[in-house]
Amino acid sequence: MEAIATTIPDVLLIQPKVFGDSRGFFFESWNERDFTRLGINTRFVQDNHSRSGRGVVRGLHYQIRQPQGKLIRVCAGEIFDVVVDIRRSSPTFGQKVSVRLNGEDHRMLWVPPGFAHGFCVLSDYADVLYKSADYYAPEHERSILWNDPDIGIEWPLTGDPILSAKDKIGKPLREAELFD
Repeated sequence: MEAIATTIPDVLLIQPKVFGDSRGFFFESWNERDFTRLGINTRFVQDNHSRSGRGVVRGLHYQIRQPQGKLIRVCAGEIFDVVVDIRRSSPTFGQKVSVRLNGEDHRMLWVPPGFAHGFCVLSDYADVLYKSADYYAPEHERSILWNDPDIGIEWPLTGDPILSAKDKIGKPLREAELFD
């Protein structure tokens, strides 16, 4: 397993060792010992699975209390995944990391607590799996506007995104409740 640095040091792209032959493939998507060696010493409490169609944008989500570190991977399809640093005291505050994740290369993205997360689906559909370091708490969930010009995400969309009601009314970063 290898950690690939991103422009924000706390956010890591993880490349697992994939063993393949004529029957298919095998890889460990979670191994506590290996992830601890990479600097991710996290206890996960919840696994989530979402399926979305082409053009769906989910996010930018976070929990202001019970912040969730997340290990994101795609088991089918492809997404454009985005992470935004929303820790005011961070030297990378307001900066973003974007990567493409898909079911073919098996890469994963480590999103530490203190970051907003979102993605858009590039394939006909995508199954996204993520391990979470704290429980979902809807009363603490917040959403930053997916197209906030101050963040400047260049979503690879060919038309208008498909958004949930809560994502349509996300707050701009400068008005959002953030971490210190």
